[in-house]
This record gives sequence, structure tokens and C-alpha cells, in this order.
Amino acid sequence: MTTPTTDDVVIEAKDVVAGYLPGVNILNGCSLVARTGEIVGIIGPNGAGKSTLLKAMFGLVRIHSGTVTLRNEEITNTRANRLVELGVGFVPQNNNVFPTLSIEENLRMGLFLRPKKLEEQRGKIYDLFPVLKERRTQRAGALSGGERQSLAMARALMMDPTVLLLDEPSAGLSPVRQDETFIRVRRINKLSGVSVVMVEQNARRCLQICDRGYVLDQGRDAYTGTGRELANDPKVIQLYLGTLATDVDGESA
Repeated sequence: MTTPTTDDVVIEAKDVVAGYLPGVNILNGCSLVARTGEIVGIIGPNGAGKSTLLKAMFGLVRIHSGTVTLRNEEITNTRANRLVELGVGFVPQNNNVFPTLSIEENLRMGLFLRPKKLEEQRGKIYDLFPVLKERRTQRAGALSGGERQSLAMARALMMDPTVLLLDEPSAGLSPVRQDETFIRVRRINKLSGVSVVMVEQNARRCLQICDRGYVLDQGRDAYTGTGRELANDPKVIQLYLGTLATDVDGESA
């Protein structure tokens, strides 16, 4: 696996120690790198610190030591609203849309920092999510789980971010809707060029679409490699995937 160059790196977490309470750490030295145009997956058992790492990178969990950089500029513990301005998009797992507002109004909320770019960005987003255009006057609360995830991602993309942080985008969805979500993430990545860092419980499916992955365990990096390498690593299969893995070409490993 090639080592990312300084110019290649979009966002990097280095030796991050963080937690929700002083003296109580969930992360115990995590590191992660996402390069230009990559999809990076974060997998691991429940309680490993996956979502905490994503939230720490987005300024929602206090980092006690270690650093986070965006395009070589340190952003450790920077406020979330400032990170949005700098080009970091974040889609939380829950409560990620405004249910009483229409689809159109939700998208407007995503661009409140740059209202003059509404027409330009809205057109791009509707090209990526044509179903949202068809239903733009409908309230977000009436959407299905998969449609809400689409809207949440669309709203985060309104600011044209450099990197998109996704916290378990397939959580709570049916298998069919999960597949649609992973296809959508890959499509967004390919068409917009945005780098994606994605936390996922559906580890096997995540590894199929990600360029590189990190396996977290007890707040530390246990394994890292390409999606293919991790999906076919006997130790990763035994400890974290549970059953025979399916590689990125869809064949049993």
C-alpha cells in the first residue's frame, strides 16, 4: 500500500486521545488518513470508538491529546460551524434532517453560510439526487429511512465540502436500502470527487466500496489496509467479520 504524500492528504487524525468526560477516554491514540478522492471506512466492534473518532474529528468530542489536520492546517477541537466553512461535511447517524421542513428547505439550511450559491449548488445536488428534486416540496418527516439518509447527505454536500464524514449511513435500513446507500456513497464520491470517511457496522459491505479501511478496537487502530486486504485478512475475518468474507469483486474469500 502506498504511503500518502503531504499534498495528497485531505484530513488526518494523529494519535488522538479523546472522550466525553475529563479523564475518561474512549479513544486511546487513534490515527487515520484520508487522501484526495478516497473512501475510507472505519469498522470494529460496538464500543470500539468508531463514532467517537468521527465526532472528535468534527469538533463534537473533546480531544485531550493528538491532532487533526485539514489540508495541513491544524483543526484540533475547532468548532463544528467553523469546520463546515473550512470544507468538512458531517452526517450524523440520527436526527440528521429537519422533519417539519420540506426537502427544498432542508437543502437551503445546508447552505445558510453561503446563500448566494443556492441556485448553483442546488442544481448540482438535484443532479446527484434526482428523487429529491421530484419530491422537493414534500416534508422530510414523510420520507423513508433511506430517503432521509439521501437528504442528509445532500444537505451536507450543499457546502461543496472537501471531505464528508458519514456516521453509520446504513443503520436501521433494510438490506435493499443498505445496498442503495452504499451505491449512493460510491456515486457521490466518484461524481463529486469528495473524500469520504465512513463509520459502518455493516463491515463487509463497507470494505467492498472503500479504498482503505481502519479496524478500531478498544479505542485503538487494530488493523489497517485496503478494503480488499482487510476483507480477506484471516484475523479480521475471525475477529470482526464473523463469517467468510466476500471480497470487493463479490467472490468468496
